[in-house]
Amino acid sequence: MNRRTTLALSTMAMLCLGIALPGAGVAQTAKDLVGTWTLVSAETVRLDGSSGPTFGADPKGLLILTSDGRFLYLFSRSDLPKFASDSRATGTPEENKAVVQGSISTYGTYSVTDKSLAIKVENSTFPNWLGNDQKRTITMMTGDELKWTNPAASAGGVAELVFRRAR
Repeated sequence: MNRRTTLALSTMAMLCLGIALPGAGVAQTAKDLVGTWTLVSAETVRLDGSSGPTFGADPKGLLILTSDGRFLYLFSRSDLPKFASDSRATGTPEENKAVVQGSISTYGTYSVTDKSLAIKVENSTFPNWLGNDQKRTITMMTGDELKWTNPAASAGGVAELVFRRAR
């Protein structure tokens, strides 16, 4: 079974479990999501069916969803290189490439509709997203865990991210 089929079957199973198990489910309103979340894992399934960690083996990240419909997230690899010059303005091509490919930050507004997070990107470190309306499908939500898929990930493919509510 290829990775894409496994991801699709896993997503369907999680949706079914969310309906059948008490306490497990999918967010129904924006209020269910409000708060600060830490990134637990991030995996990308590419168009060729291959997959791998989006931000390395130990991703770092924070997702903030406010009660007035604003969001901010920053995700990155834990092993981003320090710049030898100690200045981000004078990074080497290799240092710059590692940071651009190993991190993303985005903010804007959001709403919850039909078990999806609809976002309007106001700014992002990936400029192609500026002004875009996007969708994150919420595949699982419990009191402390949130899982979403992004069908149009910035590095291509489908990204699946898992978050834990920050304490």
